[in-house]
Amino acid sequence: MKPFYITIAVLFAVPLAHLKAAETSTPRKPNIIFILADDLGNGNVSAYGSDNFKTPNIDALAKSGMRFERCFSAPVCGPSRALLMTGRYGFRTGMTGNDKDSAKIMAEATEIMIPKVLKPAGYVTGQVGKWSQVPLEPSDWGFDEYLRFQASGDYWNTQDRAKNYTVNGKSVPLADGEYLPEKMHDFAVDFIKRHQNEPFFLYYPMSHVHTDILPTPDSAPDSKDLFMDNIKYMDKLVGKLMAELDRLKLRENTIVFFVGDNGVHPGEGDRSTIHGRRISGAKGMMLEGGSLVPCIASWPGTIAADKVSQNLTDFSDFFPTFTEIVGGKLPEGVTLDGTSFLPVLKGEPGHPRDSIFVELGRQWYARESAWKLNQSNELFDMKDAPFVETLVPTDSANPDAIAARKRLQAVLDKLNVTAGRIAHGDGTGKHADKAKSPGKKAGGKKEVSAAPAEESGADSEESPDPKKPASDDRGARFDKLDKEKSGKVTREQYLKKQSDAEVGAKRFDKMDADKDGILTRDEFLKAQSK
Repeated sequence: MKPFYITIAVLFAVPLAHLKAAETSTPRKPNIIFILADDLGNGNVSAYGSDNFKTPNIDALAKSGMRFERCFSAPVCGPSRALLMTGRYGFRTGMTGNDKDSAKIMAEATEIMIPKVLKPAGYVTGQVGKWSQVPLEPSDWGFDEYLRFQASGDYWNTQDRAKNYTVNGKSVPLADGEYLPEKMHDFAVDFIKRHQNEPFFLYYPMSHVHTDILPTPDSAPDSKDLFMDNIKYMDKLVGKLMAELDRLKLRENTIVFFVGDNGVHPGEGDRSTIHGRRISGAKGMMLEGGSLVPCIASWPGTIAADKVSQNLTDFSDFFPTFTEIVGGKLPEGVTLDGTSFLPVLKGEPGHPRDSIFVELGRQWYARESAWKLNQSNELFDMKDAPFVETLVPTDSANPDAIAARKRLQAVLDKLNVTAGRIAHGDGTGKHADKAKSPGKKAGGKKEVSAAPAEESGADSEESPDPKKPASDDRGARFDKLDKEKSGKVTREQYLKKQSDAEVGAKRFDKMDADKDGILTRDEFLKAQSK
């Protein structure tokens, strides 16, 4: 009888062994890391052909995967992040700008963010970095763990806003000499280590390179280019994170995205050139450079190396793409605006978009590969984008332009933006304190003031003292701009301090009497007295 029992045991053991082997051979779901740089344009990344900036670690990431040439965000921080997290355009969520009304409307809505789709698929979710312009706490939207700082561009505790940061709901003081981006890196690495044996999603919105532009731990004491220093340190942090993934042997099972949240700060636009050409516009503008951002995806073994995509992509596409990557389910009863580009990442044709949509406040446009149409029915020829955008006359007989206008108008009609949540705020989509300077005259004509509207922050211009003579106030304003006390202010120096770059550029050109790109003290004072 003994052989019989042995036979029965073997018969039962074989299926169990096969089952165990099947379990261990089932591939684990991939991790997702989404690194979001702040105020970084294509012209600041050498993989995109930057003339003046070198980003070797970001370039290596691009070399190992796919670089998107035409990825579009919203033109400012808050709307971009809300669009990324919900897959829904701002007129649906109410997050049309950085103004407080937008954040309040979104806080009261029942939006679904990425973590709530990934968690049912078995993912642990973490957030580290900027969150301030999106309402509530990361945990309210489904993140399991988080470290967030209080505003934008937080680096050292010498900044009032950076004296504390928040970890999982608790305020933590930033100690003297501690560099917040390094604390964020440590949090990210710790999160990855603790969850390396389960699928995770890490959302990593960086401090860099948003103002204030301060010395980094690697800056020389006499550094003359702190913006360059910050670009280098941002790149260094990306390299350190990739090295940690390699050390943990997680690289091939982790898809890493590196993306910018909007265009470069307008004060850095002139030197953020690509192959000798300046991109049209910058952060906060409805020109190409306001929303065209670097977008890189790397997933060794799944995404072929050194690939470039010319497909149109916008920030609403990340939500469905992440959902497809993890095998999750899209929320029911919710209008999503994005299209998954996972097939493109895998080298398959997929279903590329015919057009993208960009919105800020009560301004918007739909863009195809060669044309864009805005809310004012202005059609632009984009064949030389991102460097030149040519306004097409309304009476143009060009059949291609006529057909493009018809197609893009149909896109806007279908979106029906005006029926959405766009009535709040002043229409600019910017912070109230930054948007109030360029007002509107009766009749809807934009009023361009000669007085500079300063960017808020450590170097902001103070309000004029009514007890001082007007000439003293004008001189003090110039001295604020003239950091080197040379009696001159360049166009780049001036635009760094402007909240509305388009208005600021017009203002500068109006004051620059001899059109040499430099404001003298005399030119500034004369313009201010008019």
